Amino acid sequence: MHSRLSGIAAAAILVACSTSKPDAATPDTLASAEPDSALPLASQAGFIQPEAVRYDPDQDVYFVSNWGKGEPDAKDNNGFISRLSPDGVLERPRFIAGGTAGATLHAPRGMTIVGDTLWVVDADAVRGFNRSTGAPLATADFSAYKLGFLNDIAASPDALYVTDTGTNEIYRISGGRITVALQDSALGGPNGITWDAGRRRFIVVPYDGASVIKSWTAGSKTLSVIGKSGGSKFDGVEVLSGGRVLVASQGDSSLHLFTGGTGHPIIRTGGAPADIAVDTKRNRVAVPFVDRNLVEIWQLPSK
Repeated sequence: MHSRLSGIAAAAILVACSTSKPDAATPDTLASAEPDSALPLASQAGFIQPEAVRYDPDQDVYFVSNWGKGEPDAKDNNGFISRLSPDGVLERPRFIAGGTAGATLHAPRGMTIVGDTLWVVDADAVRGFNRSTGAPLATADFSAYKLGFLNDIAASPDALYVTDTGTNEIYRISGGRITVALQDSALGGPNGITWDAGRRRFIVVPYDGASVIKSWTAGSKTLSVIGKSGGSKFDGVEVLSGGRVLVASQGDSSLHLFTGGTGHPIIRTGGAPADIAVDTKRNRVAVPFVDRNLVEIWQLPSK
């Protein structure tokens, strides 16, 4: 896989998200709906190609990564991170912005939080920012690697792990050093990745290939199928209480809940859901849509 995506190839694997040019949007928070209804609690516009969301329980806020205008593989330094309230109010549209206050962000996507650092996957790097102030802290530069599409990130107790959807790789970042932790076509175009603390393993979901989710233990070369559903083109993944797993499926515009090895859609969205985040205090999920330029917040079932 070449280090850049373009044309038909880009359309095929760009995290399953449309790269159509966004229309101008005005922030518009909708009235709340009853839990478990067919409508979201809130729908907030005002983003520009939002690809991922991360919930910060300490600050009680969502971070939303925006590709900004243009292609997601361009090094244009116009990406940004927004702050969104738990109820869907866009508090700070450009909390961290490429080209501002020393920050570099081309097309940010997956995020994770370790201590006071918000780690953000970018087109050619993983960048760390202070989660309270937005100040740049660190950069893991991937320019030495032939990249396909760096995508999502998760943290184990000892390192950061990053998926490359285009090259079927998972990278490990530790002590400022980047290594290839796994390269395997069985990853199926790895998109979302999350740490399952209860079982001390990662859960990885594919954008290509079968409608299954897999577990992987760092250091191992083996992947294990742990769930199957009717969904496909998987993106974001989160572990819920009781070992349940929530996955965004762009193949049927739904969120699938996996329990006991079987997944089924529990939320039908109006578009292609990307990298989701769960509000652990309110049992809600925030769902970004790249080509709709908005983020929806939905209530999750209690069981």
